[in-house]
Amino acid sequence: MEVENFLSDGEEQQIIEAIIKAESHTSGEIRVHLEKGLDKDPIRRAEEVFYYLGMDGTENQNGILFYVAVDDHRFAILGDQGIDRVVPDDFWESIKDEVIEEFKLGDHAKGLVKGILHAGQKLKEFFPVDDEDKNELSDSISKRH
Repeated sequence: MEVENFLSDGEEQQIIEAIIKAESHTSGEIRVHLEKGLDKDPIRRAEEVFYYLGMDGTENQNGILFYVAVDDHRFAILGDQGIDRVVPDDFWESIKDEVIEEFKLGDHAKGLVKGILHAGQKLKEFFPVDDEDKNELSDSISKRH
């Protein structure tokens, strides 16, 4: 499957709207990255993409990346140090399971939206938005072909 065909334009918009909604209650930052395939463990690749997208530069170290290798049917979720220190041990695995459950049903957009909103709720709990908050990272879906 081509990266461009993984999500329809409407589905991409739903995901961007979920990111905006999730981030409206938190200083945290959420990104989604799609790419064709990978030649290493998805967590290792997600770490590379995390740094490439500048997600390690958020003020509170509270960025979350949803990484999808389209052709390889691989998914990873990665949080920065700030959020990783405060969430429960099973947090990342529970979101990953939620997303993959929808992926298996063929609904990629629904899986990502559910995961993003779930992550946003936890970010809100630990990193509530304040008057000084600014959107530090793009809400768009990044892609590599």
